[in-house]
Formats: sequence, C-alpha cells, structure tokens
Amino acid sequence: MICPNCGTANEPGRKFCGECATRLSIACPSCGTVNAAGVKFCGECGAALGVERTAVPRAGSTAGQGLSAPGTPSAPVSERRVVSVLFIDLVGFTTLAESRDAEDVRETLTRYFELASDVIGRYGGTIEKFIGDAVMAVWGTPVAREDDAERAVRAALDLVGAVRTLGPGIESRAGVLTGEAAVTIGATNQGMVAGDLVNTAARLQSVAPPGSVLVGEATHRAAAKAITFEEAGEQILKGKATPVPSWRAIRVVAERGGRNRVEALEAPFVGRDDELRLLKDLFHATERERRTRLVSVVGPAGIGKSRLAREFLIYIDGLLDAVWWHDGRCPSYGDGISFWALGEMVRGRAGLLETDDEATTRAKLGETLARHVPDVEERRWMERALLALLGVESGASPQELFGAWRTFFERLAASQPVVMVFEDLHFADSGLLDFIDHLLEWSRGVPIYVVTLARPELLERRSGWGAGQRNFTSMTLDPLGPAAMRELLAGLVPGLPDVATNAIVSRADGVPLYAVETVRMLLADGRIALSDGAYRPVGDLTNLAVPETLTALIASRLDGLEPADRAVISDASVIGQSFTLAGLAAVSGVAPDELEPRLRTLVRREILTLEADPRSPERGQYAFVQALIREVAYHTLARQDRKVRHLAAARFFEALGSDELAGALAGHYVAAHDNASEDAEAQALAGQARLALRGAAERAAALGAHDQALAFYRQAITVTTEPSDLADLHERAARAASIALHVD
Repeated sequence: MICPNCGTANEPGRKFCGECATRLSIACPSCGTVNAAGVKFCGECGAALGVERTAVPRAGSTAGQGLSAPGTPSAPVSERRVVSVLFIDLVGFTTLAESRDAEDVRETLTRYFELASDVIGRYGGTIEKFIGDAVMAVWGTPVAREDDAERAVRAALDLVGAVRTLGPGIESRAGVLTGEAAVTIGATNQGMVAGDLVNTAARLQSVAPPGSVLVGEATHRAAAKAITFEEAGEQILKGKATPVPSWRAIRVVAERGGRNRVEALEAPFVGRDDELRLLKDLFHATERERRTRLVSVVGPAGIGKSRLAREFLIYIDGLLDAVWWHDGRCPSYGDGISFWALGEMVRGRAGLLETDDEATTRAKLGETLARHVPDVEERRWMERALLALLGVESGASPQELFGAWRTFFERLAASQPVVMVFEDLHFADSGLLDFIDHLLEWSRGVPIYVVTLARPELLERRSGWGAGQRNFTSMTLDPLGPAAMRELLAGLVPGLPDVATNAIVSRADGVPLYAVETVRMLLADGRIALSDGAYRPVGDLTNLAVPETLTALIASRLDGLEPADRAVISDASVIGQSFTLAGLAAVSGVAPDELEPRLRTLVRREILTLEADPRSPERGQYAFVQALIREVAYHTLARQDRKVRHLAAARFFEALGSDELAGALAGHYVAAHDNASEDAEAQALAGQARLALRGAAERAAALGAHDQALAFYRQAITVTTEPSDLADLHERAARAASIALHVD
C-alpha cells in the first residue's frame, strides 16, 4: 500500500505509514474510489475491500477471457505519473492576522481559498489540499495534458497577481515543480500525489521572494516557449542533499506552446494590471451569467490599447475551457468599408483567406455552418446573409442581415463563450456601430463578450456610445506614470543611464509607444545592441537627444532609412495599415522579387510586421507595427505623389472585382481627386470618384447601413457638377436619409 504523503510502500493491513505515520487509505479494487483504512465495503459501489474479486465476463467474450488473474485487482491502487505541482502561500499572514479580528482573518482566508480554487480550476489544475494559508494543486492527474507544466506556471503567475486584490499589504509566493510522483488512482483532494517532488515543491515555494513564482528545471524547460524566465540561482532547500536550480517566472508572452510569440522588440507589460484584471473579471462574469457584455477601451494613439487586447488573448488562450475568439480591424479608408471588421471575424471562424475565390468561400462557409448550426433552414438563412457580408452574394433583405449575423454568433456561444474584439473602432462605418448596438440589445442568454478599442474620436462621432446599453463598461487608458515608464525602459534596455531614462520619460508624456520608438531609433543607430537576450547600451548615452513629440520621433526614424526603403514605406502608407505584396507592387511599380528583400529589412527594423498566424485571414500580408507610423509616413508625401499612388491603388482594387472592397475603392478615388490640381485630370478623377462612391453607397444600403450610404452619396455630390447626375444623387441621398430617419 502506497503512503499518500511520502510515497513509501507499506505492507497490506497497515493503518499508518511506517515511514511518516500518515493514516493509510484503501482504494476500491472495483471502481478505484479511495476509502478510509478499516472500512470493509466501498462507499461508492459496495464492493468488498481487501478481497480478491473475480470479474464477470462481458457480453461477447469467450470462456476465460475477461477474468482477473488470481490476486490481481481490476484497478491499480497507484501509479507513477509525470505531474506538475504548485504550492502557494500568503507571505507574513501570521503576523498580519495577529493585528486583525478573527472574523476578518477568516473572511480574508475564505476569499483567498475561493480565489485560488477559481484560478487553478480555470487552468485545468486540481486542488490537492489547503494547509493553513497554503494551497497545493496538481496538474497531470487524473487527466494529463501535454502543456500541464505551462498551465501550472500560468496559474501561479495569475494567482500571485490576484492575491494582491485581497487587501493592502497581502502578498503571496509560489513554487512549481514538474516530475514523476506516485499518484493514487481515484483519490480526490488530499492523498492524490506523493513523493519527493511534493516536498521539494513546498520547499521551493518557501524560498521564493514575496510576489514571485519560482520553478524547477523541468518546468522551465517545458514552459519557456510561452513564458519568460530569469535565472534565480541554485536554492539550498531543507532536506535536499544538493542545491536545486531554479528560475523566476516573469510573465506570459505568447499563446500556448509559444504560438505567435513576438520575436521582435517588445516592452514589458507595465502599469495596466488593473485594466487587464478588469477585462478578465468581466469576461468570467459574462461566462458565468450567460449574457452579452460590451467593454469599450478608449485612449489616444500609442497608449497601449492593442497591447492590452493582446495580453487578454494570451490569457484566454491559456484557459482550460475553450473560447471562440474573434478579432477584426476597421481600416481607415475614407468613410470606411462596410462591416469590414465583422467580415474578418467570419473569415477567421471559417478559415478563409482574403484571397480565396468564390467557390472556396462558399465551401468553407458551408462547412462552418454545418458544424455549428444544426437546423437546415436556419443554416440557409444565415448562409445568404454571411455571403452578402463577404461580398459574394447579394439579394438578402437588409432587415434580416443583422438578425442572421447576430444569430450566427449566438449559435457559437451556445457551445462556449464568444469573444469579439473590434480594433480601431474610431474608423468604423456607422453600420458596424449600429450592429454592435443591435447585438447588445437583442442577444439574450448567451455569453458574448464584445471588446472595442478606439481613440477618443469615436466619442466625437457618437457622444452617447454605449449609453443606455445593458452590461456596458467604459475603460479609459490614461498615460502611464513616471515609475511605470522607468520600469518599461528598464525592461527594454537594462543599464540605460539615468540621464537618458529621464530624458525619454520627460518627453514621453506617459505614452508607452514613445519609449518603444526611442529604443527602436537607438537600435537602428547602433547605440544599443542585443546581448544575452537583452538590449544593452553601446557607448555613452548620457547626452541622448530625444525628439520632443512622438510624431517627430517616428519621422526621425523614417528619415534614417535608405531612400529605397523609405520609398517602400511611403507607397505602403497609401494602401493602408496592412497590404499584400501584390498590392504594393501595383502601387510602387516595382517587381515583387525586388520588393521582398526590402520588406524583410523593414520587418527586421521593426517598421513592418509579417502576419504569420495561420488562423488570420490576413496571413502572408504585411502591416505597419503601429498605425501612427503609417500616418506619419503618409503625411510626409507631397500632394502629387499622393495622387499618383492613390490612383494606382484604386486601379489595383478595381481589378480585384470584389464588392466587399467598394468602400476602399471609393476612398482611393476620392483621395486621388482631392490631391489633384485644378485641371482636366481633376475633372476626370471626379467622374471616377462619383461612380465609385455610388457603388460604395449601394453596397452599404444593401447591407442595411443607410447612414453610411447617405455619407457616400453626400461625398459623391461634392465631386459632381453635371446637373442630371446631381439630381440622381440627391434623389438617392434623400431615399437613404428617409430610410435612416434623417432630417436634412
């Protein structure tokens, strides 16, 4: 009989362990349930304990088959497994409890144990025991997963951070070890795992600094792809003959297994712990209460909205329970492309690329609907509406589109929670804003969590954004404080002189992007270099000259590029935040083979990124690292250069022949016209802009976005001089206004 505490093998019949005096339990040979020592019959199935049991042959078996061998139980009492063990306890809680009322202490401990149970359960762990103010949890039993060690470290980091919310001065520390242990089959809570691994994990936790997580070598090796660590040295632990090497877990930096880890320069996530915790808590409330919720994150450019969303994705990906994650970006083409971000979400769910043809789109969308929508008639109804959204089909009634799109996400949410993240919502078309309102108003009894990221300009367009909606939370990201900015810089460039740090902090105004762009500028200038996995100063940086504004800093970085690389950035800025190699070749007039090495250089210099996520509809496309970089590059172009490039972009989009891109096509023709001189060319461009705007308006109206259709018609009127065309446009605008209940 295996002792559940120390793992020592004891002879049958013993009530207490001969090594540590722990009371021994008996596992039922029939069902595996653990029973107290001395009990004659199993409390779960009634089988006799300690008595050999002959198995009953199953139907279809031949004589002799299915019988247990004499003296062999049908289920083992224990087995050896590779598990990950987490120990966490409160630091200095005994001293803290001395100065508090007993009931307050009990309340704090109750909240702590509830918090630990929730967090550990979310990551797939099992609570083994509570010991005073300590908690022991295990991964790898009763069900083993290939990423158990990583999940255990994720849980430890999350729990150590969450403990701080219990009250001022309350800290915790944790230790995680991975290795082989004796596992009692069928045991729940105490007595599940035993062996030296358990004792060592407890000892490792006891030497961890407050607020930190220490892990062993096997855990570090298994989790290092997704979590950053720093060496913590060899620990002298009580009862261990040799020192135990340890690492301190710093933060989670990627999805499970290291998927989508950012290999380029990335600042530590600082100063936003409260906002991230609120995002997490509201998500779990949405899941628990099964209701739709909207969180609107607002802040200026470079303040950290996208980074907050990325950290939230990394968190969601590490949870045990699956979540339907969707994200979409609103491009900045004129008045916007109708429902583009929503279309990106549908493409991502169906595994579609933006370059897929109509047949592929129909096939993949049909397969997706067949998986998630059991009703055939409902499936056909949704398919028409979703194909209209993707620009493949027309004819669906605008009145039924919102309902069909909403129902699609509701059917997904029936099986597991749905997350929808809309980026750059300040660029969104009015129809998309209306759809989000519709989703919040009409969805009932399903966990749909909507997160929108926008600059303050959104509130200028819709001053009442979110007002009156059920389950609405507004989150404003303020500038980081000086201490957080210094922590960010110290994480980016360890050893940066105080003079240089103070200069950057004083100019940054709390905007993280300013600090990141400054470091990128120093890297490009060769004044810092990568050494031992970190960027360190090269030479004297005490007389660092830092541009006064973020736009000036970005312009300085762009001016430092080679002329040919700078031209590529200028061309790309006209196309948009993301672009394909084919699109850039069309705008620049340079062959793709010549562009590719320059694009790789710009990726290395962290001006651009290459989308490699296989789940993204933009896979294989390039994008600017920050939207502000594109804006600065675009505004440095002369009017004539803008006109030529916008016209080339319009021709490219026109050749694609997709109704979904009608808004982008119109935006480029309008921009080409606006940057043209007053001559015959301007008149010709006005005619092309008018036709493109009318097409965009018709596309918007077909999708029920009559506000946006009206905006397109009004734009078309401004570039039209022919009386008959003007009369037609005024009539169309009046019809759109009437439908949208506008009064001019």
